[in-house]
Amino acid sequence: MHLFRELPWYRQIAARIYTLWPLKALGTAAFMVIFFWAYFAILRNPLNPVTVMPLTWLDTAIPVTSLAFPFYASLWIYASLPVACMKDIRAMLLFGLWMAMMCLLCLGIFWWLPSGVPPAGIDWSLYPEMAVIKDVDTGGNACPSLHVASAVFAAVWLGRVFASVGAPSVVGWLSWLHCLAILWSTIATRQHVVLDVIAGAVVGFAFGLSGLRHALRTAPKREI
Repeated sequence: MHLFRELPWYRQIAARIYTLWPLKALGTAAFMVIFFWAYFAILRNPLNPVTVMPLTWLDTAIPVTSLAFPFYASLWIYASLPVACMKDIRAMLLFGLWMAMMCLLCLGIFWWLPSGVPPAGIDWSLYPEMAVIKDVDTGGNACPSLHVASAVFAAVWLGRVFASVGAPSVVGWLSWLHCLAILWSTIATRQHVVLDVIAGAVVGFAFGLSGLRHALRTAPKREI
């Protein structure tokens, strides 16, 4: 593994992705299957009445656009990148552990204090890409946005990965720009309101930073 550091940063990333890739693929797939099972079970069976989240001026200022759909859907690839770019099992397990704890917290909130977005008053047949989302994922499980929390969580860890391989700073900035695009997309698709996004960003940053600090404090040579 120490030979990775002698390679250019982009070749280090490629070598990391290749390392243990079957385990990474199976682990990520299993995590998502379990998560979606729990997510939709809670979405359909909340413990209490659903509270409709209020709108802010920023919600009305951000228009609906089909251009947001690719960024919204890219979350599932983006959130998988940190594990894909790791080179040892211990770091992967810690990432998964902290991500799981964050998801459990949000799912607990969704079940105990369910929330939803207000009706958008939009004919979604005019936006066929987003109509798929609306059919599968209704406007519940809103606050905090777990979509946003997962993006921010991943961005925090990706920043450390890029630093570990000596990637140019522009790579880290592009990663955060993609993260911000995902946050914007949750509003532009009307899956969430601004307050959901703010709450999700706080949760994602808190768990992402806490998990990363834990990993660095206990990892050999403080590498991810």
